[in-house]
Amino acid sequence: MNEWLKKVFGKLKDLWSKWKPIQKVILIGIVVIVIVAIILAARVSSKPTTVRLFNAPVTENTSLTRILDRISQENVSASADSNGYISVADEETARRMREILISENLVPSSIDPWAGFYDRSWSTTDSDQNVKLKNTIQKQLKAHIEAISDVQMADVNIVLPEKQLFAADQAPVSASVILKTTPSSTLMTDKKRIQGIQRLILSAVEGLKEEYLIITDTEGNQINDFEGMAEYDRLSLTEKTEKFKLKYATEIRAKILNLFQNTYGQDRCRDMVVTIEMDTSQRTSSSTEYSPIVIKQDNPDTPYDDSEFRDTLPVSEQTIEKVWQGTGYNPEGPAGVEGQTPPVYSDMSNVIGKSTETGKTINHALNTKQTNEISAPKIDKIAVSVNLDGKWKLLKDKNGKPIINEEDGSLKREYTALTQNEIADAERSIQGAIGYDRNRGDTVVVTNMAYDRDKEHADEDAAYFAKIQRQRMIVLILIAVVVVLLGFILFRVISKEIERRRREREARLLAEQQAARERALWDAKEDGMEVTMSVEETRRMELQENAITMAKEHPEDVAMLIRTWLMEE
Repeated sequence: MNEWLKKVFGKLKDLWSKWKPIQKVILIGIVVIVIVAIILAARVSSKPTTVRLFNAPVTENTSLTRILDRISQENVSASADSNGYISVADEETARRMREILISENLVPSSIDPWAGFYDRSWSTTDSDQNVKLKNTIQKQLKAHIEAISDVQMADVNIVLPEKQLFAADQAPVSASVILKTTPSSTLMTDKKRIQGIQRLILSAVEGLKEEYLIITDTEGNQINDFEGMAEYDRLSLTEKTEKFKLKYATEIRAKILNLFQNTYGQDRCRDMVVTIEMDTSQRTSSSTEYSPIVIKQDNPDTPYDDSEFRDTLPVSEQTIEKVWQGTGYNPEGPAGVEGQTPPVYSDMSNVIGKSTETGKTINHALNTKQTNEISAPKIDKIAVSVNLDGKWKLLKDKNGKPIINEEDGSLKREYTALTQNEIADAERSIQGAIGYDRNRGDTVVVTNMAYDRDKEHADEDAAYFAKIQRQRMIVLILIAVVVVLLGFILFRVISKEIERRRREREARLLAEQQAARERALWDAKEDGMEVTMSVEETRRMELQENAITMAKEHPEDVAMLIRTWLMEE
């Protein structure tokens, strides 16, 4: 066997030595990938996909539906199999959901939410089991409490006394919990959440009663003393009532302000006061009311009340009539007993007489209403006071220009106050918005008081006069610009006219000089004199002849050239 192994290792070494580096790298990569895949497969296969919320099934369909609905409200995916076992994604989610269900008392009484956290082997003693049970409950209870939002730390201490033979000697189970919350938390003053934590602890520790459970903050103040929190509840109710009154008054004010500002303008309705009086006491009342029976309802289309009422309504009627005629009736007892007729009537016993008895019984029905109610906090009175401003109108003359006061130089305005009809309409609008009840004592007051608009009018006047000043300044500037332009144009026209006349005069002088020179030359030629022209005169003559020739051949180009010379000058 050893020889075979040596041969195999030898062949592998030979192959390894013959392989190229790239082949060796590929082989090592394949081996590493296979090892990683095996490890991941082992971990994934060993890890459960879901965690059971309770180790016992929920057999009641109503309780199962309530639990699943409550879990779905937390956006947590949960499933229940056919046996009633509820499963969630992971252990942390299960712990958080158990805390919520226990705090809201949704866990069925047949299920122990803490079951399955501890196991007992055959070698474990009762003492070890109790210690293990205590430590397990403390650990899991600490984790559950710390999973609650706003709880930073929870210190849990549980005392599980040894069981005694007689119940009178048995010490009670007790527990103490210290909570440390976040700085901005309101958990210490939230009675409902504290009760949830208390129920969570009571359900975790078997045999623990409320009077033996102490929950404190880090400063040692007991927070589960609900009897001592009655005064706090009263103050809390008062505070909530004041907040509700303020919120309700703000809503009414915003609604009415929005209505009036859309109708009268935002600037004419600024001040509004809404006062609400509320009775926060809780009362229980029982009353019996008798009311007429309605035979015919009132027709709302008629301007008068045509309803028909009856105080009573006959239900049954009985009439009895008895007629008797004969000798007097002498009631006698048993045989041998004298009759019971008084002596006064004994002589009339044999007298023939006639007796008639008539009776009538009528049963009437009454409209009765029995009321047993518990009155919740209700609004006693609503008072609304609002001020509306009138209208300011800017007076203008026939030309549409504002009229200016001669005394102070301001614009003249006229104030128009609200009429009584407008004030009455505003009051009716407010009454409809607040649900006005005259019997309740509601009050609505609408007044017309002019707001102080001196600053606003002064700003408008300043803006108007500034506008007029700007218009005048713009007109003066335009006039000045026009004058400058006219002066510049006149200056250019005069300058061009002077320059034209100067050129004409120079051209005329040159023409006269040239004519005199040509005349002198012509005279000299006639006299037989030899005339020698200078180089400059010869060049000028050539240029003049060339210009004359070009003007004859291309008159347009010459005109454009002359026009360009004039524009440049």
